[in-house]
Amino acid sequence: MKRTAWPTIGFLALAAALPASAWAFDLQGHRGARGLAPENTLPAFARALSLGVHTLEFDTGITRDGVVVIGHDRRLNPDIARRPDGGYVDLPGPAIRALTLDELKKYDVGTLRPESAYAKQFPLQTAVPGTRMPTLAELAALVRKSGNGSVRFNVETKLSPLAADDTVDPETFATTLVAALRQTGLTQRATIQSFDWRTLKVVQRIAPEIPTACLTIGRGQGDNLQLGRPGRSLWLAGLDADDFTSVPRLVREAGCKVWSPFFRDTTRESIVEAQRLGLTVAVWTVNEPADMVLMLDHKVDGIITDYPDRLRAVMDGKNIDLPAATPVEP
Repeated sequence: MKRTAWPTIGFLALAAALPASAWAFDLQGHRGARGLAPENTLPAFARALSLGVHTLEFDTGITRDGVVVIGHDRRLNPDIARRPDGGYVDLPGPAIRALTLDELKKYDVGTLRPESAYAKQFPLQTAVPGTRMPTLAELAALVRKSGNGSVRFNVETKLSPLAADDTVDPETFATTLVAALRQTGLTQRATIQSFDWRTLKVVQRIAPEIPTACLTIGRGQGDNLQLGRPGRSLWLAGLDADDFTSVPRLVREAGCKVWSPFFRDTTRESIVEAQRLGLTVAVWTVNEPADMVLMLDHKVDGIITDYPDRLRAVMDGKNIDLPAATPVEP
C-alpha cells in the first residue's frame, strides 16, 4: 500500500510565521505516538522518546492477577488485538480484568485490522507484528534504557461508571496503580488522569504527592460533564457541573491540579480563567498543525497529540524549547 507522506514543508512554513514564545510548555505523546506506531506499546513509547517529548501519555488497566498493564480499552479491541491463531478478537473482546498477565501476553496488538475504520484514521502508523501489551514496569524499564531522566508520565485510569463489571472498582484500581507507580519509582514524575473522577478522589486521598488531571468532554457519546441534564453525572464523583459557573471552577472543586479538556471545548477565555484559578491546562487530542497553532496562541500549558513530530515542528517554528530526543529501541 502506498504511504502518504505528511506535508512537512507546508506546516513548517506555517509555524515559522508565528511569533516567538518563552513560556514553559508540555509536549505529550498520546498513547506514546499513536499516529506513528501501535498505540500504548513499547514501540510507540520508543518512537516518542526517540523523537523527544516532555511527557508520555498512556492508559492503564488491571489484570486478573493484579498487574498494571498499558492499554486503552477495558476489553480487547477487535480492531487491534489478534488471537494466537492470527484472527482478530470478536466483539465483545475479553475484559482485561478477566485475563491474567500470561493470558493477555498471548494477544498481538501490533497491527491494526486492515480496512477497518480505525486503521483508516492512522495511515502513517507503522505496524509492528508480534507486539504485546506492556506492563507499567516494562515501560519504566524502557525509559531507564533510554537514559531519559526527565520525561514525565501522564497515566489514565480506564474505567467507566456505566460498565462496572468490566474493571476492578475505583478504589482497587487507584490503589493498585499508585502501588505500581511507587514500586517502579515513577511517582515523582507522574500525573494520574481520568474521565471517571472517582479514581482521582482516591489518588488525592492516598497519594497527595501525585497530581491529578480531570479529563473533560462536553459533547458526543463520551460526554462526562452532562451540562444541562437533570441529576448528577456519574463520571464526576458526586459533583454536578450545573452547580458551577464554569468547567474550570468545577475542576478546581474536584481537587485536580490539571484541567485536560477536549481541545474543541475550549476558548481563550476558559483557558485564561483556568490558569488564573491555578490550574494547568493540557488539551487533547490535537493532531492538525493549524489546531496546534491555535492552541499555542491560546497559551495552553500542554498539548496531547498522536503526532509528536508535527507538534515539534510547530513548536520549533514558534521558538518554543524542544524536549531532548533520547533514541531507544523497544
